[in-house]
Amino acid sequence: MDKFRIPVRCRWSRRYVAWTPGGLGMTARAFVTQRDTSIHTGLELSIERAPDRDSDGLSATDATWPRRLRRIVRASLTYWRRPDLIDTANLLLTELATNALRHGHGRDIGVRLFFQDDRCVIEVNDGSPERPELQHAGPTDEGGRGLFLVEAMAESWGVSPDGTTTWCTLPLTEGPPDMEPAAVTALVLREVPLNLPGDDSARNLARVKAPALLTILGWSGSVPGATDVLGRLVDNAVCHGLTPGKADQRIAARLSITEAHELIIDVDDHNPKFLDFTAAIKGEHGRGLWDAQRLGATVTWFVRPDFEGKTVRATLAPGQVEP
Repeated sequence: MDKFRIPVRCRWSRRYVAWTPGGLGMTARAFVTQRDTSIHTGLELSIERAPDRDSDGLSATDATWPRRLRRIVRASLTYWRRPDLIDTANLLLTELATNALRHGHGRDIGVRLFFQDDRCVIEVNDGSPERPELQHAGPTDEGGRGLFLVEAMAESWGVSPDGTTTWCTLPLTEGPPDMEPAAVTALVLREVPLNLPGDDSARNLARVKAPALLTILGWSGSVPGATDVLGRLVDNAVCHGLTPGKADQRIAARLSITEAHELIIDVDDHNPKFLDFTAAIKGEHGRGLWDAQRLGATVTWFVRPDFEGKTVRATLAPGQVEP
């Protein structure tokens, strides 16, 4: 199967991910060539290693790959409408990829993530026939717990017969029937968090901090308009997402810029349900989310991976939001 280098920019497909030529030390192969019809969505990457010959640890170049892979997986799973898998899949892939970069042989490591029947499968090939084994790390050891995390978080895991590929699986459980897919179609380039108190003061605090954060991100759209959209989402979280009588609650928000120059505003709350989302965005149950859509935002929501809350997302195209 031919390999070709990829840049940061990519184009997405429901069946596979195809990458255009460039040079980041990564190659990709599309699953469209796969004959196994049970594999219906996936991506495949090959990362060129740059090992540090004078150290047993990761080189500075190799150490950047786990973060890059997490961004790719986040964008892929979001596009494939499986945001519920993002956190766990990123944790598992980080452990497997870091282990492969540290201990693998050869010029590159292969990474595959795909849906097969009712499972999400993650595979990492490091080219080494030495089978990875669970290590019993001591309480003061800095490492050695990677496979223990994989064993604890994955539905199943194992090693290929030749020892070169470590794999793990996650079940493809179903989300709520009215849950909307998250609206993102490009890789996230920059992201800043916004931690807010779980009370009425969150509304004003979000509006005060938003202009500076949007400037730091380099948002090319309307800053006042985006600030207003953030305020509407935070207001929704304060009104409907907090647990009555529970102390020390927080509202977590994130502002992100994608390669398509979109602005993504995520606001997490503690209520995993969204009663009558369609009516809410039509303005039939308050006007907050309806106002956000009127300002040009695409509003969606999805359950958090721990099923203990949800994320409400607004996606804005540059120049689309009116001040």
